[in-house]
Amino acid sequence: MSAPAGPDLRATPDAARPARFRRALPRPRWVVSGVVLFVFVCVLLVEAYSNAKFTSDSAGQTHVGRSTVPDAIVQGGPIINTTDGRVRSYHLPPKTIALTFDDGPDPWWTPQVLRVLREHRVDATFFVLGAQAARHPDLVRQLVAEGHELGVHSFTHPQLSEMDGWRRELEYSQTQLAIARAAGVKTSLLRFPYSSRADAIDDATWSLVQHAGRLGYLSVFNDVDSRDWAKPGVPAIIQNATPPDSQGAVVLMHDAGGDRTQTVAALARFIPAMQAKGYRFTTVSEGLNLALADRSVVENPRAPTADVWRGRALGWAVQIADTSIGVLSLLFIVVGVLTLGRTVLLVVFAGRHARRRRARDWAWGPPVTEPVTVIVPAYNEREGIAAAVRSLATGDYPAIEVIVVDDGSTDGTATIVEELGLDNVRVVRIPNGGKANALNTGVALARHELVVMVDGDTVVERDSIRTLVQPFADPGVGAVAGNVKVGNRETVVARWQHIEYVVGLNLDRRLYESLQCVPTVPGAIGAFRRTALRDIGGVSGETLAEDTDLTMALCRAGWQVVCETRAVAWTEAPVKLNQLWLQRYRWSYGTMQALWKHRRAIVDSGASGRFGRRGIPLLVLFTVMLPLLAPLIDILAVYGLLFADTTETGIAWLAMLGMQFLTAIVAFRLDRERLRPLWALPLQQFVYRQLIYLVVIQSIVTALTGARLRWHKLRRTGLATIPSP
Repeated sequence: MSAPAGPDLRATPDAARPARFRRALPRPRWVVSGVVLFVFVCVLLVEAYSNAKFTSDSAGQTHVGRSTVPDAIVQGGPIINTTDGRVRSYHLPPKTIALTFDDGPDPWWTPQVLRVLREHRVDATFFVLGAQAARHPDLVRQLVAEGHELGVHSFTHPQLSEMDGWRRELEYSQTQLAIARAAGVKTSLLRFPYSSRADAIDDATWSLVQHAGRLGYLSVFNDVDSRDWAKPGVPAIIQNATPPDSQGAVVLMHDAGGDRTQTVAALARFIPAMQAKGYRFTTVSEGLNLALADRSVVENPRAPTADVWRGRALGWAVQIADTSIGVLSLLFIVVGVLTLGRTVLLVVFAGRHARRRRARDWAWGPPVTEPVTVIVPAYNEREGIAAAVRSLATGDYPAIEVIVVDDGSTDGTATIVEELGLDNVRVVRIPNGGKANALNTGVALARHELVVMVDGDTVVERDSIRTLVQPFADPGVGAVAGNVKVGNRETVVARWQHIEYVVGLNLDRRLYESLQCVPTVPGAIGAFRRTALRDIGGVSGETLAEDTDLTMALCRAGWQVVCETRAVAWTEAPVKLNQLWLQRYRWSYGTMQALWKHRRAIVDSGASGRFGRRGIPLLVLFTVMLPLLAPLIDILAVYGLLFADTTETGIAWLAMLGMQFLTAIVAFRLDRERLRPLWALPLQQFVYRQLIYLVVIQSIVTALTGARLRWHKLRRTGLATIPSP
């Protein structure tokens, strides 16, 4: 028997797609994606580098012996000059104090320190971190404008003695660039992180001093450490900072790196107290010039223009990285809220749905016994078509007509069905025209009002058809979604899909039915009133997700769509990742097409508006946005494990995994499935989930650019079977 052909959906012509999707997709989209990914990784690396954590100065000090350090250095002053190959150290003149502040600038504490210095007309030397200077150039600029001196304190506050020479030079040069960008100056002063007094210099530190001298830096240590980093109290800070016996001193304090309330309070008392004793306050360079008496050290000389521009590029990179990680952190919260919200919705609504259906007094109405037509669209389904048709034709329902619409198969599918010799099975051969056309052909030839659509690779249980049509006892029901399960669970990939089907499809469908906005009756098994199908003009070929498009149209037309979880069908899931990619790519892209096609339902009134304002937002949030943003969980987890707090990151990731386990356990219990397959759920996070991420991303790119997408026929093996009880 033959029937007229329809449009070829496998080619998906431009005319068959919504206008928004018709523009041509640039060919090098994977190159663009690769570039975007590379830039993204670079941004994360910049952020990780510029946010390196550090401990207090004393906590980072190490001592490795002093066999190569000259006695003149150990017994000398805090300012050491090895720039011309000679070794010299200098003390400040008596009753001269050079206040120095490390680890800044800090947007909260540095302005408070500046306020105290301004009140007492005191200049100080600030040894800045390059990362902080790049983030807060306005503060660096303010320091120079108010007469203070700048020094290099490295870019990220590492233990420099554990680094190679090139890494140390990078730490210094990047800080110089950040200073040049912020204030247009440079500095010849350098203080190593975790350094102390000159008499504490060991061989490792001496090597750093010599290397710094070859680069043109004066190494600055301290005479007295206020120990403000330990927060010993204001009196103790003042006592620690006071030089002994009217000596001159380089005093170490901090304007960042933690709570500096005690530092600011102590500074406000320390300066007038020392001035009352006849002390004068200078910068390090000014104090050194006083000691040299020839003022040979220039304070904050102008930086070359090239350094200023290079510093700007560095600052922009750090600020872009900071902004990016801030956005990612915000999106991570959004993902967490969406995940938690979805879990709560599923547990509450799906649980209520299951309890209502399992109640002893539950019934759709009087038993439905009227004849049913089952339509099986088939295109090259020889591997599984015999088992599928036999399971349909021999069910326990009293009157079943099966119509197999052979859609131009080239593998003998129609012949296999005919050779079964089943009396209630008809075979219809049509030229290849696509699934929607095949379904419409079957509906046109159906002899009965109730129509069941089943894919050619799907095997149904004996009572599935009878159970599936019972909701039609309610005259308002226009479609019924069956319960699709994976029939080939032998491979890990198929087992992952089994988990997804139970959790992501069947559990979601319970939620959507509770909210009266079921978006999809699965193509694998679904039942329809022929009246409802005629009401919406039949199955549309405008999208690749014809089942979603059809269901949305029924909901908008006012028909009730429900799910019957006891009507089980076993389908064959892809067993290879490339096949899975093709299938999910089509599903995802087709769903986006359907969402775009029915977007106006959001502003409609009546049944269409109810579906639009409930179903479409949920689909966008949980089908598009959540999979699109979910990679942030893994990206930030890897970032946190490598560059941040490992414990906190691990706890956060395990919490997310725990919520997924909770959802999966609930879903499996409601669906009366064994929990054993859930052992594969953690592994699913590392391969399967990433594949779904990429599928959604590629689908969005395809949708936005309007690329043509082929049907992607999957290769079948006929492995879908009904498992033994």
